Amino acid sequence: MTRRTKLSAMTLMALILLPCASRVMARDSVIWMEAEMPPYFIQSGPLQEQGYGDLISDILQERLTGYDHEEMVTNITRHFYKFKQGEKVCSVGLYKTPEREEFIHFSIPSFLTLPAVVIINRDHWQKFGNRGSVRLEEILNNKELAIGLAKDRSYGQAVDQILGQHAGSKDIVEVAGQELSLNLFKMLMLNRVNGLIGLPEEALFQAEQMGIRDRILTLTIEENQQGYDAWMSSVGCSNNEWGRTIIAEINRILLAERPTRRYRAAYERWLDTNSIAAYRKVYDAIFLKTDRQVH
Repeated sequence: MTRRTKLSAMTLMALILLPCASRVMARDSVIWMEAEMPPYFIQSGPLQEQGYGDLISDILQERLTGYDHEEMVTNITRHFYKFKQGEKVCSVGLYKTPEREEFIHFSIPSFLTLPAVVIINRDHWQKFGNRGSVRLEEILNNKELAIGLAKDRSYGQAVDQILGQHAGSKDIVEVAGQELSLNLFKMLMLNRVNGLIGLPEEALFQAEQMGIRDRILTLTIEENQQGYDAWMSSVGCSNNEWGRTIIAEINRILLAERPTRRYRAAYERWLDTNSIAAYRKVYDAIFLKTDRQVH
């Protein structure tokens, strides 16, 4: 066989094998949708990508070795649009609701967070009864109070149910777009709302960033104290065959990673010392025992 013939044979073999190699090397992809919502996701500043959502996303991406990963920062409304379109998208911490289950397939719980609270300006504490806890139903029935919240965000089933009963009320101020938490806090300090609904670590982070820590109070929502549904959220992916496949992989990763110190520390970093002991009790006794998709 001449050198020319050998080269031709080698070229032919390469052409035959190329499609096979492409199939072997081809990798699936997933887009991780994020929000501007520190300290869940931190998109800028000296603590960029150190939010607890950022760190849990890093763990999942490290372990999902069969996928190419991309991150996209977008608002919650856009999240839902992409889920409904069946795109290859996921988000690491979503509350499960019956409405969302129509277009999102959920993992076992991926986060244990303290439940949502009402965040107020300390100067307005008297309007809320000078108490450390409040009934959300009573607040929303008080026409002298305006409450701010993020449009399309879930705050846990108990709070969502109450908010749904007051949908359309002029005393509920819904905010959309990027930097939701920051914009809500600005409205609070400008007295455009009397209180807002959020997670306690959001209150601590934003107040410290804005230099108003001594002006902020968080009030426990009494309706949020019945069980632990409001403490737990899950990874959500599109509710189709692709989403169900990747969620099955994610569930195996969560079962292996949730007991580790690295995983737990992602959220504990943002708690005050007094909260950590109580948090760990629930983490060990409740969260680590959830080995299936909870309702």
